[in-house]
Amino acid sequence: MKKYLLMTLMLAAAMFVLAACGSKASENTNAGTGVEDTGTAASATVTIKAKRYEFDQPVYTIKKGEPTQIVLENEDGVHNIEVPDLDLTVNSGKPKVVTLNDAGEYEFHCDILCGGGHSKMIGKIVVE
Repeated sequence: MKKYLLMTLMLAAAMFVLAACGSKASENTNAGTGVEDTGTAASATVTIKAKRYEFDQPVYTIKKGEPTQIVLENEDGVHNIEVPDLDLTVNSGKPKVVTLNDAGEYEFHCDILCGGGHSKMIGKIVVE
């Protein structure tokens, strides 16, 4: 009986970990958030480099109303970024061209559980 319970708990834990790794795979439309997924050529590029539990810069600056390509490069591990206040997700290897129409500061974080320091993976986008 104890073996059965232990195997059930291990299976449940494995399913939880796998669900967390793939939960953000769908495309994001960003409707009504001040973010426009332009689908056009970018006039600027912002590259965010992610590695174990940190981004290469604490702040990234984007000009308001300018089509900007956001590129996420993983230097180690597997990471994506999510900007909750903009309803924006950028997946590694899938650059996204957006026009940010509202000035302000927007916090982002890694949205793939990547290990013990995952909660420290926070950065900021400043739209001027």
